[in-house]
Amino acid sequence: MTGSQDLAAPPPIEEERAFAFDVTASHAGGAARAGKLRTPHGSLATPAFMPVGTRATVKGLLPSQVHEVGTRMLLANTYHLALRPGENVVRELGGLHKFMGWDGPILTDSGGYQIFSLAHLTDLSERGARVRSVIDGSILDLTPERAIEIQRALGADVIMALDHCAASPTDRQAVEHAKARTDRWLARCARTFRTGNADNSPQALFGIVQGGAFEDLRRESALATVEHDLAGYAIGGVSVGEHQTAMQVAVDSAIEYLPADRPRYLMGVGSPRDFLWAIERGVDLFDCVTPTRHGRNHQAYTREGRLNLRNQRFATDPRPVEEDCDCPACSQFSRGYLRHLCKSSEMLVGSLLSLHNLRFFHRLMEEVRQAIPRGQLASVKQRYSGAIHTL
Repeated sequence: MTGSQDLAAPPPIEEERAFAFDVTASHAGGAARAGKLRTPHGSLATPAFMPVGTRATVKGLLPSQVHEVGTRMLLANTYHLALRPGENVVRELGGLHKFMGWDGPILTDSGGYQIFSLAHLTDLSERGARVRSVIDGSILDLTPERAIEIQRALGADVIMALDHCAASPTDRQAVEHAKARTDRWLARCARTFRTGNADNSPQALFGIVQGGAFEDLRRESALATVEHDLAGYAIGGVSVGEHQTAMQVAVDSAIEYLPADRPRYLMGVGSPRDFLWAIERGVDLFDCVTPTRHGRNHQAYTREGRLNLRNQRFATDPRPVEEDCDCPACSQFSRGYLRHLCKSSEMLVGSLLSLHNLRFFHRLMEEVRQAIPRGQLASVKQRYSGAIHTL
């Protein structure tokens, strides 16, 4: 860890520290690809999963633990950090990396998801969103310009444009309106981003494709987004309660229009089945709270299915959660012991199962990256075919 580095005033970017994305291998007969994303705080191999550290922490886990199970890049939340402690506090304490003790790449979302999820606390207009604080009821004025300014102050490697996600992906009128507004907001985000730090920025801006479950709207949004020639592109407005078919339409309709030489990020998707489906179509990055949230709720992923370790049948089970897993939970403890911790409401078990689930997700991505150049994705899909079940 480079905790002593002054991240508040980063050195001039040298060529080897600049942002870049290279496709290193392609899957025979398909769109899946392996790649390498380079950022000012290190590189990561793709496809990759990014754990969510909403308030500058992956709940219950030390940064060193998050790294040891395979994490190379994680996500933090613009809205929540702007509320507490405030982006200027983070900047004064050395920037997000130093603040949270994580020296790898960080991506910050823009607050667009909170505009969607906190609609009952939000006044939305063309100018932006006035979102009431979940802490004290104060107003956060979240315009496209302000979203960029907050993320600038936080100092993440990748920052996201502010977007508008419609409440329902199948309400065409609402989706058209949200897509058009997202396009206009992106122009304002890109202008603020480029005006603020010119071409020598230590940050990269990603745009977000909207369009709900409508092929034509997704295509229009993708084409409008890539006009800005950004460092990467995300597909948003999925994993918001829609049927899986709507997510598939969103990806299939947009991805062919996203440049092959830029990373593609499917926002908020966090199940092994969806990872593998999207990777086959050329997606590179994923994020979700699923592995850590399930871990804190005593659920553990395995290739055979997801285990509820509170169940009586695990009380005397001497096996690890998964036989070949090298995470701290599996390498030291039995299912029976973990169940004892669950039933005793010991906080340790949430951390252990979160680490296991993160390791499970990262192991899946490692196997995918190895399989792509060999043309063996089908075998990975077969090995993980049971992971969607609850046992």
